[in-house]
Amino acid sequence: MVRMLRPRALQQGDTVAVAALSGGLDADEEALFRRGIAELEGLGFVVQISPLVEIGRHWWWGAAQPAELAGEFNRLLHDPEVRAIFALSGGRMTLGYLDLIDYAAVEADPKPVIGFSDIDAVLLALHSRTGLVGVHGDLVTFGYGEWQEAGADRRQELADVSTRLLTSTSPVGMLPSDGEWERWHGGRAVGPLLGGLLNRLVRLQATPFALPPERFDGAILFWEEVGTATSAVWNDLHVLRHAGILDRIAGMLVGPVADIEVTEGGPGLREIVLDVLGDRDIPVLANLEIGHTPPNLPLPLGVRAQLDADAATLSLLESAVVER
Repeated sequence: MVRMLRPRALQQGDTVAVAALSGGLDADEEALFRRGIAELEGLGFVVQISPLVEIGRHWWWGAAQPAELAGEFNRLLHDPEVRAIFALSGGRMTLGYLDLIDYAAVEADPKPVIGFSDIDAVLLALHSRTGLVGVHGDLVTFGYGEWQEAGADRRQELADVSTRLLTSTSPVGMLPSDGEWERWHGGRAVGPLLGGLLNRLVRLQATPFALPPERFDGAILFWEEVGTATSAVWNDLHVLRHAGILDRIAGMLVGPVADIEVTEGGPGLREIVLDVLGDRDIPVLANLEIGHTPPNLPLPLGVRAQLDADAATLSLLESAVVER
């Protein structure tokens, strides 16, 4: 049996923290940051801002040294008043402190951790070590801070899904599509959601925080990439193939296809993916809002979902949280 550690459900008026878990806050991101805070407050939460969230605060390419980032994360994990942790931004720092996270604190008081990109390494490590249902979802800046640009209807859909995911013990059900999802291979699958930023997943599997291979049995693997090319994706997917992961999964979800450059002389992303999958008869649904062109739909790790590539739908069949 795979262990599942669901966080306790949030309630209106709960305190949530915005934390710099990787990159810092640049001056030109302040407007996005303020809008993101306003969106979280609009969901009914009281927002606490981490001391590391300070304009212009940097160490190398992060908000602080790895030990400082881990120390602040651990403080929030131990704080009983903080009921969820939202990542400020992505970046390139999280692999430097996975060994400094207090996993026992997560088990003692599980709470939602929300973010994507570099934050996926933290989410996957927490899920591997404790079974925590983390959420691959919007960052405060590049995500919640961009909800206003999505239009009133889409903004309301995102607010409804996010609120229900974090506060309700009933399954969210069908996720609202933007109408641009693409069927790359037909079929249906039911299984737990696992994935994140592809290169972070591949790198994590080479560490002591790797997900055991059996975690992928019957799973719906989701992934996205940014700032790379189809040739790099092809190689990373082959790493997963060599590791036996692609033989275990029941379905695949692919993030925004526009974020990946087509390598000169090669085919597009769809052909790349289907080439690596070979004769594996699994459904593949692509161009979902789960990547670096936010706003994003939230995907909770480990929660069972139903993928119907023919109908271009994705439904969450279980709750991400439990009663308090």
